[in-house]
Amino acid sequence: MTTYIVVADAARARVFTRDALKLEEKESLVHPAGRLHEGDLVTDRGADVQESRGPGSRSSYREDVASEHEDQLFAKQVAERIYRARVENLMDKLILVAPPKFLGLLRDELDDPARKLVIHTLAKDLSKSGLQEIQEAVSDMR
Repeated sequence: MTTYIVVADAARARVFTRDALKLEEKESLVHPAGRLHEGDLVTDRGADVQESRGPGSRSSYREDVASEHEDQLFAKQVAERIYRARVENLMDKLILVAPPKFLGLLRDELDDPARKLVIHTLAKDLSKSGLQEIQEAVSDMR
């Protein structure tokens, strides 16, 4: 039985497989926009509006809209990769490891059959961790 382990954050997803106890990295998905700051994602928010606001006025613009959108796009991309693995019968079980916010986005993007394959989730950012650290973090998850 093959377990897929997806270790992700908003900018990178690493896909591992585990047969028996051996963990092997199969693929890495990269989303460079996930590393950008909000100001780099939004090029023009209407400078004339910004300048016309006086002290104490409130903007209806939420500062994190663009980065949330990028996170959502990447979560959808990762979920599509999981979907492909599921329909190709490449996995029997699924473990998700991601920071809490991205983990929630990723769960929301999974289709129902993929959700049923999730045996464990870990709300932790291990996307930049080495193979040994990831192996230790998921070793008890069966």
